[in-house]
Formats: sequence, structure tokens, C-alpha cells
Amino acid sequence: MEFNLARAKVLNSKAKNAEDVASKLALVHDFFSGTGPTYDFIVNVATLGIDHWWKRTIIGAIPTEPNRVLDLACGTGILTFAIARRFPHCQVVGVELRDEYLQIARAKAESLGLKNVEFVLSRAEDYASEQNFDCVVSSYLAKYADLPLLTRNTKNMLTEGGLLLMHDFTYPPNAILVGIWRVYFKLLQLFGTPLYPAWREIFYGLPDLIERPRWRDELLSALDANGFETIRSRNLTLYGSAIVTAERPARN
Repeated sequence: MEFNLARAKVLNSKAKNAEDVASKLALVHDFFSGTGPTYDFIVNVATLGIDHWWKRTIIGAIPTEPNRVLDLACGTGILTFAIARRFPHCQVVGVELRDEYLQIARAKAESLGLKNVEFVLSRAEDYASEQNFDCVVSSYLAKYADLPLLTRNTKNMLTEGGLLLMHDFTYPPNAILVGIWRVYFKLLQLFGTPLYPAWREIFYGLPDLIERPRWRDELLSALDANGFETIRSRNLTLYGSAIVTAERPARN
């Protein structure tokens, strides 16, 4: 009886995890279907241009003279290309779940003539590479991801002392900032939806997604559980987003 109960708990846990994965994949599909052609423009406009500064901040945290960098959930390659230009002798791999976005990223790479980028179609948590990376970065992935699985798999791909960096939106910590945050999204909903109907699901669904799950707490816990070191969290732009960094420990 005890064996059967234990086995049932394991099966229930696996079933729940499978449901969570399917739910998150469906959410990403609902949010981003048809948004590829306007993604770069909307990200820039909707963040009032601050996304460019956030990306520069991410690049500034990448270790000096990296040989290989992995960009998870790379989208249309905004961050991927910025890294490739900043480190021209570094091989940059962008991993993206949606083929719609990857096709745009590959076309941009050809247009820009960048030879040090590679794009792979895969869910971030499922991607694996036999070659290690000096740094793994992501922007806007954490709130959608299975963070315990992602951090475990990412650690296996990092070099000793390699850096994991994750950036995403955060929910403001006080009433004044919350008020500004709500007005901001209300304006996006009222004026952005008629102009860009493909973004309706994001304009209306993203606030709830940011508010409910606290990805940063889950990520910090997962990093600690998987043995990362030098774990740090940094708030950006009036708590509008945050960067979490951690290092894979070097063997003694």
C-alpha cells in the first residue's frame, strides 16, 4: 500500500508538471502568434526605448572576451545580435521556441552579414549542447519558464565560473509605483490594441502574468538548490524589471 501511494504521488507530480508545461506553451502561443513582424518595434515603443538600455546592461555584465554565449528565448534576435556585434570573435547561439520569430532572426542575420550567430528552434528548458558556454543570458523568459529545470540544465552547459543571467519584468513594490504601472498598461490596452490587434493578448494578459507569479523568488531558490554561487539580484528602472545573475562554481 505504501509503495502504491508513493508511486501514485510520483505519477500525480509528473502529470501536474506536464500540465504546467502544456499550459505555459499554450500561453506563449496565444501571446505571440502573429506578432513577429512588429516585435522589435513594439518592444521599443512599449518600453519607451528603455529596452535598449536594459539590453546594454545585460551585455555589460557578460564576462570579458567570451568564446561562446547562449541567448535563450532569443525572439527575433535583438539581444543576440547586440552580443554578436559587441563580441565579434564570440560564437553566439540564439534559442527560440517560435519558428515565426526564428525565420525573422535568420533573415536579419543574413542582412547584417553576421557570421558569428547561430539560431536553434527549441524550448529553452529542452536545449542541450555538448559545447559549453561562458555565459547564458535571457530577456523576458523567466516568467514563462520551468525555472528549476532550466537552471539545472543550464548549469550543465556552463563553463566553470560561467555566468547565468536572467532578465524580466517585475511587479512594483509600493502603491505609487503600482499606480503608475497600472496606468501604463491601461494606456497600452486602450491605444495599442486598436493599432496592433495581434498584441491584444499580451497587452491584456501580461499585467496579470507579471503580478501573480514572482519569478525572481523562484529563480533565486532554484539557483541555490542547484549549487550556483555569487547569486545576485538587481532592480532596474523604478523596479520595472530586474536582472538575476549567478555563477557555476569552479571545481577545487
